[in-house]
Amino acid sequence: MSTHYRHLFFDLDHTLWDFDKNAEVTMRKVYNEYALAARIPDFEAFYGQYSIHNDRLWDRYRKGFIKRDELRWKRMWLTLLDFKIGDTALAEELSTTYLEILPMQANLMPHAKELLEHCKDHYVLHLITNGFEKTQWLKLQYSGIASYFTEMITSEKSNSIKPHRDIFDYALKVTGALPDNSIMIGDALEIDIMGAHNAGWDQVYYNPKKIPHTRQPTYEVWHLQELTLIF
Repeated sequence: MSTHYRHLFFDLDHTLWDFDKNAEVTMRKVYNEYALAARIPDFEAFYGQYSIHNDRLWDRYRKGFIKRDELRWKRMWLTLLDFKIGDTALAEELSTTYLEILPMQANLMPHAKELLEHCKDHYVLHLITNGFEKTQWLKLQYSGIASYFTEMITSEKSNSIKPHRDIFDYALKVTGALPDNSIMIGDALEIDIMGAHNAGWDQVYYNPKKIPHTRQPTYEVWHLQELTLIF
């Protein structure tokens, strides 16, 4: 166990909560509930197009080009358009249903809960997430990990967004932590890791896909189990 750090700040989606698995399960439920197979026979094609639009719109949201509500419905609308369905009302319905079902999914990344159990008695655990406040709290509750965290800093609460420094400074203010005793753990190199680096924090880059890069994070791990060797 390292005594250098006191506060561990985790990203949530893709780091602890298995966003990819949970999102696919949710989209399949939406696809079935709205009988979309009659109009879009291939679920994989439907989900693939959705994922492309979702990633692109999240990037625009992080850069401040679009607002939250536009992100939420437009990713569905653009996906439907790819299949020649120009139905704004349906897109909004799909979005609402998706957001109701998604946070109820409980799949975690491998060894996430064991890691939190390992760390809970030695560190103060927090979250810094660009996800939406209500949605993220529901994810924590349904996946059974809410009790591990003292504070959850969201872009809504902080009025900022990773990788901007303001959200990291806000996290220090809320928690009473200092850059010297804090470390950020996340899967997004340019968002979590470089954001924390630019704020003067140490970082752990969780890189399960072993994506090549030229950055130099404080630590890099491929499995969450490896973090028990650091903390």
